[in-house]
Amino acid sequence: MAIANRYKMSRARYEALQEELFYLETVREKEVAEQIKEARSFGDLSENSEYDEAKTEQGKLYSHIAELKNLIENAEIVEELDQDAPKDAITLRSKIVIRSLDTGLEQHYEIVGSQEANPMKGLISDDSPKGKALVGHRAGDEVSFMAPAGEMRFQILSVENE
Repeated sequence: MAIANRYKMSRARYEALQEELFYLETVREKEVAEQIKEARSFGDLSENSEYDEAKTEQGKLYSHIAELKNLIENAEIVEELDQDAPKDAITLRSKIVIRSLDTGLEQHYEIVGSQEANPMKGLISDDSPKGKALVGHRAGDEVSFMAPAGEMRFQILSVENE
């Protein structure tokens, strides 16, 4: 039997997923069923584009519901920092400032679980190549990792663990 993946996320993200699932299973599912019912009333299903579109929408909906159920069933709620990690080391929920050794550009990030990652908002996953390279290091350390664009090199300027 295969071992299911665990998805690290905050309680807020977990609750947001539950709310979205509830909405999809109650409100949205009924809306799609109504669309199918209405499209059937147009007659011949073999040439009924509205029916085809509604059935496609239903398939997408059921796929998304299954995905959300999997995320919820395999969620690992991470509320606080790794208690076993050194207090000055990067871990999940750490807020960090790094500087590129190639460009000098400073970047501010928070290390989060994969379900909360949004690099455009400064949230990087501990499972991403950059996140994996940074976890466990401290301010002053230099870190490098391979990215599609080549080797990326950073110096960690600060680590804040609340």
